[in-house]
Formats: sequence, structure tokens, C-alpha cells
Amino acid sequence: MIQKFDKLAMALPVPEAPDANAAAAVQELLGGKFGEMSTLMNYTFQSFNFRGRQKIRPFYDLISNIAAEEYSHIELVSATINLLLTGTTARADRNKTPETANKTDPSPLAQAMGARNSYHFLGSGQTALPMDSMGQPWTGANVTATGNLKMDLLHNFFLECGARAGKIRVYEMVSDPTARAMVGFLLVRGGVHIVAYARALEKLTGANVSALLPIPDVCNKKFPEAMVHEAKGIHRIMYRWSPEDYRELDKIWNGPHPEDGEELIVQDGMPEGAPWPDLDEEPQLTAPGADDIDPDMLDWYGKMLGK
Repeated sequence: MIQKFDKLAMALPVPEAPDANAAAAVQELLGGKFGEMSTLMNYTFQSFNFRGRQKIRPFYDLISNIAAEEYSHIELVSATINLLLTGTTARADRNKTPETANKTDPSPLAQAMGARNSYHFLGSGQTALPMDSMGQPWTGANVTATGNLKMDLLHNFFLECGARAGKIRVYEMVSDPTARAMVGFLLVRGGVHIVAYARALEKLTGANVSALLPIPDVCNKKFPEAMVHEAKGIHRIMYRWSPEDYRELDKIWNGPHPEDGEELIVQDGMPEGAPWPDLDEEPQLTAPGADDIDPDMLDWYGKMLGK
């Protein structure tokens, strides 16, 4: 079961200007093959389907715990997309009648015609969708849960390395400070997961994964938005996203960090987090379209439902 908090994993700066095409690029980090929806659902289904968990509990704890963190990452990427899309079309005057609005501004969504991903305007209220940068919906075909722990861990290691490559490419494609701040944070946390799965493979098989593959290359010195977080040491922290469970994380997450040699830490609890940004209404998309709702009616239904 998931206990949900009304926070984001980090504070996002407000974009300097709307940027629908940057939002389209960031969609790859949400619904792409190596996006956060893929990492979330891969680890979630692997944890659901884990056999013999009491015999090899630390590996189950690791996969389950990282799955919980990935949920916070899809929130963060979605919030970034939403901020980038806010204000990209001419915001309608809610005080105008439909007849007046059509005479003065017959095509309030005309600015969306140049956007790479029209689904942001046709299929949502200028907000994130479960799709990649080309508008292709995310699919469960992106999930690998073989039931074989060695294969799943090796796949997870590869998945995190692919996700890192994708984040770097999006970072180099966009210049918006909101998008880059989000990517910088995820580069650090994704690096934690790369190291974690490498350590898990080494402890399970005895193979020197770092020697076999010249990975993990988790150096973030080229990304100032990431170094801000590394200065706080979060590249060495495995958060334990549960008040009581997943107590055997430290049997895998231990030893020196491959980048700076500092000791790896399991820390109880999640990051402090930050409030969700408040998204402005977009009346031209009827978003949220709640002007006609009678609060007394909501109260009445709430009482009828025993709230």
C-alpha cells in the first residue's frame, strides 16, 4: 500500500517563459522506454511477483523500496511538464460570454499549432500525459519481470543506465531552468539506483559489475543542477520509503561510493520535499472547468456519502 504525501521530491523553480516544445522533450523522461513510468512499473511488478522473498530478503527490499521512490519521480517530471505548458496559449477571459470571446479571439488555441505534441492541448488541459516525446502512449510492453532475480537485476541496471543517457540528452536539448533543475535532481537519484543495482548484482553473483562494464559512470560534475544535490550528499543516500519495512537495505547499500569513495548511507524516511506548484487555470481549455459547480451541492453529496 502507498501512503501519499502532497509534496514533490524537490522544489521546482518557475519557468522563465512557457515552452511547449521543451515540455514535449521532457515527456520522454515520463513515458519513454527508459522513462520514470518504466522504472516505476518494472520495479513494482518485480516486487509484486518476487518469489522466495524471505530467503533473499535484501534484494526484495531493495527493488520494492526503489519502486516507491520512482513514484515520486513521475510526480516530479509531470509537474515540470505542467509548469512548462502553463500559459503556452492565450489565456481566455473568463468574464467574456462565448459569443463575445469568439468574436474577439476566434482561435484561442492557435498558438498550439506550432507545438510538437498537440495531445497536450487536445487530450489534456495543457498538462502531462503518459506518453513519450513523440506522443506515443506508454505501454506495459516496457515492463520486464522475468521472475529470475539475476536477470531482473541485470535488466534494472541496464534500464537505469539507459534512463541516465535519456536524462542527459534532454538536459542538453532544453535550456529552461525548471527542466534542467528537475533533470539535475534525477541524475543524482538515478545514479543511486545504478550503483544499487550494480552492488546487488555483485553481492548476488560475485561478479565485478563495474569491471565488466565501464559503468556506472555516475559523474555529475558537468551538471551544476546535479552538483547542488551532491553537495548535500544525497548521491550517497538510499532513502527508506517506509516507517517500518525494508529493514535489510543496508545489506546491499553499503561500502564506498564509486565516485568519491564516501560511505553509502541508508536513511529512514523520505526527502523533506517541497509543495506542489499551483497551476493557473486555463479557461481557453475549460481547465479545470469548475466555475459552475455549486459548493452547497458538493456539501450535500458529501453528507449523503457519509463524509
